[in-house]
Amino acid sequence: MTKTDIASRVYNHTWKLDPIIRSLIDTDFYKLLMLQMIWKLYPKVNASFELINRTRSVRLADEIDEGALREQLDHVRSLRLSKKEMIWLAGNTFYGRAQIFEPEFLTWLSTLQLPEYELTKQDGQYNLVFHGTWMETTLWEIPALAIINELRSRAAMRSLGFFTLDVLYARAKAKMWEKVERLKDLPGLRISDFGTRRRHSFLWQRWCVEALKEGIGPAFTGTSNVLLAMDSDLEAVGTNAHELPMVAAALARTDAELAAAPYKVLQDWNRLYGGNLLIVLPDAFGTTAFLRDAPDWVADWTGFRPDSAPPIEGGEKIIAWWKKMGRDPRQKLLIFSDGLDVDAIIDTYRHFEGRVRMSFGWGTNLTNDFAGCAPQEIAGLNPISIVCKVKDANGRPAVKLSDNPNKATGDPAEVQRYLDFFGTKDRVAQAVLV
Repeated sequence: MTKTDIASRVYNHTWKLDPIIRSLIDTDFYKLLMLQMIWKLYPKVNASFELINRTRSVRLADEIDEGALREQLDHVRSLRLSKKEMIWLAGNTFYGRAQIFEPEFLTWLSTLQLPEYELTKQDGQYNLVFHGTWMETTLWEIPALAIINELRSRAAMRSLGFFTLDVLYARAKAKMWEKVERLKDLPGLRISDFGTRRRHSFLWQRWCVEALKEGIGPAFTGTSNVLLAMDSDLEAVGTNAHELPMVAAALARTDAELAAAPYKVLQDWNRLYGGNLLIVLPDAFGTTAFLRDAPDWVADWTGFRPDSAPPIEGGEKIIAWWKKMGRDPRQKLLIFSDGLDVDAIIDTYRHFEGRVRMSFGWGTNLTNDFAGCAPQEIAGLNPISIVCKVKDANGRPAVKLSDNPNKATGDPAEVQRYLDFFGTKDRVAQAVLV
């Protein structure tokens, strides 16, 4: 176990000791799984990603120094896979499957340099865009978000003395441990760390992972962060994300291809992975539309991850669909992961207990909850809702609708076109806090 005095490290910070991104595998596991699929099936597709700050009241360009941001982004472009990382990725078993990554893919990955970025300022916000082939730009998403979030927390703490920092982290640790204690009361709980993209810092995420590993034991099933999984001897967890159907839909030339896009990428996924990795993410263009048009074979997949509807409401909708399709929900898996904290985890667990298998991905409220921990209020320590999404594919605009209209991304005219095509039923606006 790594033991770090975080307050001392922050107070005596040096750039070389603590770069924000330490490795290309300091990313979410699903990124590597999707990357292999993109490399294999879509190598000639170009895709741009862009940073989107949904919390517009926070002026990131005023809080984060542009030079520091460029320095961290440039550092990421200098990273390459290490020999140790290559051996671990090649030889480890993931989701019960050995050698999930093809040797040719790992050879290609070992030489990958992330493409250049485009950074400008406008109205107190950063416009950060990544252009290139999809198999190059996709890996920018997680480090870009982690860099923005950690630079913001560093800026917020810059004026704090050592003892103030010490109290801050002591209170945050106590707050985190109180959450761990409450989770112990849930028999059969399965929970994993999904907190990389909007973490307070790498060191803090590592502390949270180690605390969960000790605090709830077998109930802690792993981390989405590949580097932490390797270093902490944990399972790397995660399957797929919205960018797959977003790109497939953007590339569609006809209405028939657009309607088929969410299911085509699942068929591609099944051909590559299958088994325990057959988890459906249904809400890219609305869960109701997805279930309405889903082929029968989708019901045979292991489970669903409802990502933007309220967890109980979203889970009930999927259970009703499984029953309609003649499947037993008790044999299926629901993975809840949207903006969860302990109260939501406990309420959702108790609501569905005995009716379906459950797993929880705990994200921002695990790795970036410092509310009330500072001796004085520091706004920069409050998490914001920030994402990095596909902007276009082969020059065609990409869209995400979501079950929550406040999470929709894309050109407004294209968003409306998708709404007209897929429908708006059961989309309910909710505040997006993280």
